[in-house]
Amino acid sequence: MFTGHRPQKLPFRFNENDERCTLLKQRLNALIREKIESGTDVFVTGMAIGVDTYAAEEVLSLKKEFPHVSLEAIVPCKNQASKWNDKQVSRYNDLLKKCDKVVILQENYTADCMQKRNRYMVERSDCVIAVWDGNGSGTGSTVKYALEKKLSVTVLHPSSLSVREL
Repeated sequence: MFTGHRPQKLPFRFNENDERCTLLKQRLNALIREKIESGTDVFVTGMAIGVDTYAAEEVLSLKKEFPHVSLEAIVPCKNQASKWNDKQVSRYNDLLKKCDKVVILQENYTADCMQKRNRYMVERSDCVIAVWDGNGSGTGSTVKYALEKKLSVTVLHPSSLSVREL
């Protein structure tokens, strides 16, 4: 499963043309490739803007080379994208169509629906790839929960692009 920051917490923010974003996506692709080559064939994303979206796109790009790989979207609420701009909604809908499985956890947004989604993903996963700066956040809470559940966690730092195993 993937967890990671929204664009506003990334060093390049929403600018995906920034070289730092390109390098982050390349590093994410390499980590996913490593997981595939070591036997992982199902990847799970929470479909949020930012890292969840980047990870989904990288998995889909690798499916061309590894057609046995599948991508599952765990959507916290049916109206998750209701406040997003048109470009973000279009990208989101395009990704959902390409997923092998889509699970919608509840009808409407609630204050805890993102946390419920994260817990749902952790409880159904063997390992985590986290794009995380080490600070407290929803990503940090997800990493902590994954460690409590004894999952292996690979952390990709969004600024330094260093990788460490927890």
